Amino acid sequence: MTPAARIQAVIEILTEVLAVEKPADAVASFYFRNRRFIGSKDRAAIQLRFFRVMREYHRLSWWITQNGGRVDARTLTIADLILHKEFDAKAVNEIFSGAQYAPLEMTKPERDLTRALMGKGLETPEMPERERLECPEWAYPLLKEVLGPNLENELQAMMTPAPLDLRVNAIKASRDELLAEFRRDGLDAEPGKISPLCIRMRNRPPIAQHEFYKNGLVEIQDEGSQMVALLAQAKPGEQVADFCAGAGGKTLALGASMNNKGRIVAMDVLDKRLERAKERFRRAGLHNIETRALTSERDKYVKRHERHFDLVLVDAPCTGVGTWRRDPDKRWRMLGPGISSLVPLQKNIIDSAYRMVKPGGRLVYATCSLLPDENERQVETFLAAHPEFTLKPAKELVDIKGAGDYLKLTPAQHDTDGFFAAVLVRNKSEAAA
Repeated sequence: MTPAARIQAVIEILTEVLAVEKPADAVASFYFRNRRFIGSKDRAAIQLRFFRVMREYHRLSWWITQNGGRVDARTLTIADLILHKEFDAKAVNEIFSGAQYAPLEMTKPERDLTRALMGKGLETPEMPERERLECPEWAYPLLKEVLGPNLENELQAMMTPAPLDLRVNAIKASRDELLAEFRRDGLDAEPGKISPLCIRMRNRPPIAQHEFYKNGLVEIQDEGSQMVALLAQAKPGEQVADFCAGAGGKTLALGASMNNKGRIVAMDVLDKRLERAKERFRRAGLHNIETRALTSERDKYVKRHERHFDLVLVDAPCTGVGTWRRDPDKRWRMLGPGISSLVPLQKNIIDSAYRMVKPGGRLVYATCSLLPDENERQVETFLAAHPEFTLKPAKELVDIKGAGDYLKLTPAQHDTDGFFAAVLVRNKSEAAA
């Protein structure tokens, strides 16, 4: 592909992202699936620029609006080309030639924008902090409150691309042997920093094509997510419920911790995701997992299984603030419910799921958010209403920085996605209701 054709592809993907309520990575994947003729090098170059625009949306938009432009796929791409000083105004005009496979010729406002941005950099002292740190308006005051002086460090850490982390499937292999094999294959692999099961792959190789992935020796899972599963400390022989299992990432980690002994019920209201998860369970060689589609958080199954499980994990739906480096489009558009809807939903979920915990059992509440309304305050509200539960300090279960009463992981401190988790233990002597 010519440079102009690559840039036109970026514009086409951006146009679709701005038009539909679908995650940016899903839109990009669909685009390439329908254009098999695009080679690997061209695909990599297109994705690199596309995701750069996703990560820099607020800053690019600020420059466009400051100069009287309208934010759309073309102006975002033009601003990206100019502000990164890859092309001058003349070269950009030549790219936007209207020739076959190239972007259409520039309009007069686009040419004016191009000239206005020449010589400028992506950031300037006049740019407001919120835009400079790529933070959406709704989250800015909330994050300032919780992060305080660490706001800039944390938001800057979220502006970098997420690494590719793997979780070693301990029932099939050890981390040391897989690290050695990956390195023999010429891959840049290193042990994770906090999870004993994590391997971090540099340069993002196509791991889904590797025999270790195909044979279930490793799974793609952020190191922070691995720590949430380790905090839960699922043991062989236990009865475990993964209440919001989704695609099954933490379910897999729990199953491996149990060494395939005992029983896990993976539950979710999204039954299609559970169906897709079954292939992951099979590939990992886990036979102690069953799935259960729920009609809602108060499905009759919950009542029928009151006080039945040793461990109930509630990985609650949340704003996903902690995943911004992995899903940069979440910084500037809301896909799904906002925080005002999510907070009462989270409360409803935990208020139903706790019923399944047996006396002496654990309820683990987790999110991939950094916001107290979704985290500490949910736990505090629950404990105030349910004195039969007590908080088990995370620092007694995992020995890492960020573990106190709760497990709190952040991109700047731990180089993981942002995660929160709390372990709540039901009193052993509680009388049956």
